[in-house]
Amino acid sequence: MDLPVAQVVPTADLYDEYGDTLQSCSLQLRRIGGAARFQGVVSTVRCHRDNALVKAALAEPGEGKVLVVDGGGSLESALVGDLIGASAVANGWAGVVVNGAVRDVVALGTLPLGVLALGSNPRKSAKDGVGDRDVPVAFGGVEFVPGAHLWADEDGILVTRP
Repeated sequence: MDLPVAQVVPTADLYDEYGDTLQSCSLQLRRIGGAARFQGVVSTVRCHRDNALVKAALAEPGEGKVLVVDGGGSLESALVGDLIGASAVANGWAGVVVNGAVRDVVALGTLPLGVLALGSNPRKSAKDGVGDRDVPVAFGGVEFVPGAHLWADEDGILVTRP
């Protein structure tokens, strides 16, 4: 299978061509970042109300990757805000997908970064570093495995199967 990874292709077109060889995320995430369409290789963080690993990951060279953050669906505190978003842009990340909350949504909307999240909450999270990095995470009927490829646009998210 020769999937287009050098450009952002509409997810509907990708699904029409490749069908169930791709996973389709059923979780309806809110589009928050300034880039409506993005794609890249998946890196992951699993954490609950603690964004230290998210901050550390996005401070590293992203090389066009997408960070998938499984916050367990918690809306109790934000896992990404304007400063972490700006760090992601400065370090070359294409996007962040958060199964949880973000904050500073107006500022995130001005950044050339794809940001999808369940919602927002102004409360900041803990900074203890509790969680896991680059492990498979699952939500919305999709298993996000580090090294998989993700495409996101106005229609949703598609991911290569493990």
